[in-house]
Amino acid sequence: MQGILIKPLFTEKVTKSNTDQNKYGFVVSVKANKIEISRAIAKKFNVTVTAVNTVVNKGKVKTQLSKGGRFTGNTAKYKKAFVSLKSGDKIDLFEQV
Repeated sequence: MQGILIKPLFTEKVTKSNTDQNKYGFVVSVKANKIEISRAIAKKFNVTVTAVNTVVNKGKVKTQLSKGGRFTGNTAKYKKAFVSLKSGDKIDLFEQV
């Protein structure tokens, strides 16, 4: 359970779905599956999770030019989880934003 949830997502789309569809977004560990994500959220926030949708964003290749030449590297990949809760359940963390 430790290290599955990294941080909550605060975007316009997620904030709108909080009020309309009772869905919340989180950045989670890339190795976590849907069952582990739902258990971690249910345990941490004391809510009932009905569905979990995940998206893996792959890292981009970045290039930088300098006096020493060209350097290439990759940005880190990350996984987003969109969680639907049972009607009536809310996560207070999102209400303060």
